[in-house]
Order: sequence, then structure tokens, then C-alpha cells
Amino acid sequence: MPRLKLSNTTTNRLRAPDPSGKPRLHWDTDLKGFGVLVSGKTNAKTYIVQRDVNGKTRRITIGATNVFSLDDARLDAERVLADMYRGIDPKEKRKAVLAQGITLGVALDTYLIARKTLRPKTARDYRLSVERYLPDWLETPLKDITPEMVEGRHRAIQEEVAQRGRTRIAKGYSAANSTMRVLRVLWNYTKERNPDLPDNPVNRLRRAWYPEERREGVVTATDLPAFHTAVLGLDNEVHRDYLLLVLFTGLRRNEAATLRWADVDLQERMIRLPAKRTKAGRKLDLPMSDYLHDLLTARRAIGRDGPYVFSADSKSGHMEEPRFALKRIEGATGIKATVHDLRRTFVTVAESCDIPVYALKGLVNHSMGSDVTAGYVVAGPERLREPMQKVTDKFKELIGLVAPVGENVVRLGEK
Repeated sequence: MPRLKLSNTTTNRLRAPDPSGKPRLHWDTDLKGFGVLVSGKTNAKTYIVQRDVNGKTRRITIGATNVFSLDDARLDAERVLADMYRGIDPKEKRKAVLAQGITLGVALDTYLIARKTLRPKTARDYRLSVERYLPDWLETPLKDITPEMVEGRHRAIQEEVAQRGRTRIAKGYSAANSTMRVLRVLWNYTKERNPDLPDNPVNRLRRAWYPEERREGVVTATDLPAFHTAVLGLDNEVHRDYLLLVLFTGLRRNEAATLRWADVDLQERMIRLPAKRTKAGRKLDLPMSDYLHDLLTARRAIGRDGPYVFSADSKSGHMEEPRFALKRIEGATGIKATVHDLRRTFVTVAESCDIPVYALKGLVNHSMGSDVTAGYVVAGPERLREPMQKVTDKFKELIGLVAPVGENVVRLGEK
């Protein structure tokens, strides 16, 4: 490659694009490794530095000749070459400098964009946790978030939520823990791509996480008749039928709320949820029992417009959260329950029916587990039809819609 004593005059005389039609390097005779790269296709001329470091050839761009003066470019080149002589890879150094400036907000956005398989609800929850409980950290570089800051904020979130006391379990343990778990995820993801970040400060909480009690709320067998009667008495038939569907299927709140008529096959007596709309990320083919078939047939006969089984005048077009209905039921019966309590009730009743554990897992779309036998089990929809009806029959018995097996059938309300 040609060499010349670089000066403002000689640099200006270099022809761009190069007559060869290919990029050409012109090395400086005074500073080894410093030169001008002339484009073969455009009029671009760029100061560069190139040298082997740690067994790799590194070419670093200083800047365009029409932007940087030769003196400034030579000073920058000398600094870069000095690092390279000492074995410092300038590309890794630049990456480290960039990492030092990555803020929590940038890390959050980068993670949510990169994780294309992340469920929309999970992504919303991650953003909500950071923006609600760490808003003053959004513009803070990750490197400046210390273990002491994490420990202090973890405690402050717990105290804030407990003081508000608006949730059923108002200790604030879950909010504090989940926020710091999100921070840990964002930090680890960023550090994988920027190894020069400090160690994850959330590690400080290794022995300081708040204990979180597993929720065990169910509608007991004793309370089921009164609860069912209160549901039937709701003025809002959308809320009424939604709660009945959840109780008799164990579907999760959002899975039931977003149920579409396209998911409902009344002829084949099947509910088919695609994987993208289940929490587990697995499709769910759920057979309808006689009760569910009657319920959905009645809803279909109403003839509501729109794609959703539980349509509503909301931004999404479907019912979102039946809190008001559950409050009405609580006021009428004293029975306090959440939508997930109804799912837990379904599982509890199903387990009491002594149906096979793999069938129970299939009904509620739980993982079959990692053991070898589970890997061979394929719980097809027809395999689940009999267990589904068996659970429904048990619900009918507990609620009082029919008499226990072996006795005369009695409808609720009949004498």
C-alpha cells in the first residue's frame, strides 16, 4: 500500500473515489499505523488507525478528513496506538465505555425489543415494575446502581405498598421482590453483552428476599352453593357467565377474558386456545362438559357482535377484570375470592375426583414435568373428555344442581 507524508495538502490531493474503483489505504510515513482510507465508490476520505493487538488485526476509524483536522486526527491516532502497544484492544475499550453509560431505561427498552418471544403481558409487567417503583433510576447508568441502593429501594418499595394497604395481601413483599427480579434480569442480559459492567447489585439480596406466602384461596365445598347462587344473581350476564366458565374450566383470568368465538367449536364440543394466548405457551384443547356446552350455546344465542365470547365496551373489546362482580358476591355472601381462587377451586375439585395426575395437568395446561414417563404422555383432547365431565359432575353435586350419585336427581331450587 502506498505511503506518503500526510499533510493537509497531500490529503486534499488524494483522489476520491479512487481511480481503481476500490478502497485504498495511504499510510503515513511518520506515524506507523496511521493513514487515510479513500473510498473506491464515493468521495469519502477517512483517517484510520490499524495495528495487530492480542493476535487480532484492529482497524479503528478516527473520522472523516473534512471533519477532523490532521493535527486532531494524529493526536487521536497516537492515543489509540499507545493503547494497542500496551495490548489494549480499542474496540473492547469502546464497548466497555459504552456499557458504562447504558442507563436502566435503555437496558429495559433493549431487553424488551430483543426478547421477541416474551409474552405481551410479561413485557407490560416488566415495564410497569420499573416505571412504577424505579422511575428515578431510568436515566441512571447501570454502573452507578450500587448494592446499597438496591437494598434500600427493596425495603422502600415494601414499606410503600404496605402503607397503601390496598391489596388483599398488603405486606408489599411481592412488589418489592418482583421489581428487583426484573432489575436482575435486565442487568444480567446487559452484562452478557457488556462484560465490563460491575457484578449484579441485586446479588446483595441473596439472603434478604422477603418471604412470599403461596396463596391458597379457594371457594370451599361448603361455600360453593352460596357462591354459585350469588353468581347466578349478578345483573351483568357477561360477568356472570365469565365467572361460571372460569369455575367450571379452571382457565386463567386472561385466557378466559380473551376467549374468542373462533376458539369455540360447539359442534365438536371443544375449546381450542392457541399457544400464543396461554400463559404456558402451549396450546390448550379443552373438551366441553355438558354444563359448558349449555353455557356457551346460550351465550352464542344472545347474538352479540364482535369476536369475543365476553365482549365489553372496553379498549380491548373484551371484559378485563370482574372485580366489581366479585365484590358484589362478597357483599352478598361474605365469600371473598379472586379469579385465580376459582382456578384453584377447579384444581382442588378435580383432584378430589381421583382422576389421573396427567389428565389433571392436561385440563389446566400445566407442564407434564421432566421425568421420562411424562415425556411419553400425550394427553389428547378426547383423553381429557371423560375427566372433564367427571369434574363437572362433582361440581354439580357440590353446588346442589344434582343429588349425589345413587340418589334421585334434583334440580337446584326444586322441592
